[in-house]
Amino acid sequence: MFDVLVFVYEHYWEAEACPELPLLGRRLSAAGFEGDEIEQALDWLEGLDAASKSADIIDIAPKASATSLVPQSQVPLVLEPSSNSLRIYSQSELNRLGGECLGFLQFLESAGVMPCAMREIVLERSMASPVEHVALDDFKIIILMVYWSFGIEPDVLVLDELCDDEDRICH
Repeated sequence: MFDVLVFVYEHYWEAEACPELPLLGRRLSAAGFEGDEIEQALDWLEGLDAASKSADIIDIAPKASATSLVPQSQVPLVLEPSSNSLRIYSQSELNRLGGECLGFLQFLESAGVMPCAMREIVLERSMASPVEHVALDDFKIIILMVYWSFGIEPDVLVLDELCDDEDRICH
């Protein structure tokens, strides 16, 4: 699945430029990817699209003033944490991601390039991956795809950290 995601990232620089999933599936098949790999990637991309669209609500709702009425449909699922909050990982997240991936995620957060809402999408999409244990290189692809889904190109130094496997991702 991760090779398919790399292909999508390299060929569609912006999520908006990516074709609808049925057409994308045909293009991936024509590029030589296996059917089950394509299906897993399309399901994963569909979940990414839903998660990134719901994040817009997360970003808008907390900015409303205390006196304004926020429609129930726009109540955020995840509130922006305060500066002294702490994210506790579930046992299943710890098992699937391990210390190396979570340490890298913490590095991005502490560098100020991974907002909390994006972090939660990275975690959710990592848990939705079809593998039992996510390797760091695959985790970096998940992070890159989350940036991609928001139309954000990471800072050059961050992009360098995410794309350090030159055989897999070429720019």
